[in-house]
Amino acid sequence: MSTATQPLRLKAALKTYPHTRALKAGELTDPAVELLFEEIEPIHRAFAPMARRQAFDVSELAIVTYLQAKAYGKPLVLLPAVVAARFQQGCIIYNAERDKPDLSHLAGKRIGVRAYSQTTGVWVRAILGETYGVPLDEIEWVTIEGAHLEEYVEPAFVRRAEAGKQLLSMLREGEIDAAILGNDLPGEPEFKPLIENAAAADREWYALHRYVPINHVVVVTQALADANPQAVRAVYDLLKRGKAAAAGQSTGQPDKLLFGYDALRGPLEETLAFCEQQQLLPRKLSVEEIFADSLGILGDAAR
Repeated sequence: MSTATQPLRLKAALKTYPHTRALKAGELTDPAVELLFEEIEPIHRAFAPMARRQAFDVSELAIVTYLQAKAYGKPLVLLPAVVAARFQQGCIIYNAERDKPDLSHLAGKRIGVRAYSQTTGVWVRAILGETYGVPLDEIEWVTIEGAHLEEYVEPAFVRRAEAGKQLLSMLREGEIDAAILGNDLPGEPEFKPLIENAAAADREWYALHRYVPINHVVVVTQALADANPQAVRAVYDLLKRGKAAAAGQSTGQPDKLLFGYDALRGPLEETLAFCEQQQLLPRKLSVEEIFADSLGILGDAAR
């Protein structure tokens, strides 16, 4: 247990964003905890170790990875804190030196994605299905990696590319018709967004849904939550203070960093529905079940 003079030292994995920079630099502190950050780049390499064996006390985690982990009974507790979110319609690309796939006739096409359970891929598929009427299970989804959760079995319409294959080279060679990428979107001119006027399409999506698609949240281990709820409260407070410290950088923009149960309820309900539609969860989850893990610790402080 921590004392007034000796904070609890916690192993942590967070990417450096404007809203986490001060926390990682030690400019934001709390007497209850000392966060010992491991630098992992890209941050998604921390997700499988956290989901499978709780490699950190506190970790950033893709929302879909968390939902799968929860459904498989992994001892992780979601904090109602979003640390990464983005609009997604520019994330599906094609090779402009080849024929452009018709968005209204994607059935039978081959679309590459790092993993079928990758959160960016889940959002792009959700948008393709909901907004553009694409029959998702009639596409051949080509992956180069498996899920972060070893228990997960992909649907029959997903196939793994040969070992060593990469999405951009496959797109160049015409082995796939389109590809979904996130932070690794290429800058080469031959790769263009499949959805025309993606930014305008994202604005329309936001007008309908009123939130920015969630990519990454923060979780703690069940062991930490059980042994030291004060430390969990301190971590949540530090994350909120980090957001406040960087608030001036996003003035006038949609809030990408949702905090609190009320702000997350609607977006999480939709995310769960999209995951169910795409056969990503082994059992049904509810927002109430998810929130129950931390509600007794954070309570009204996270409303």
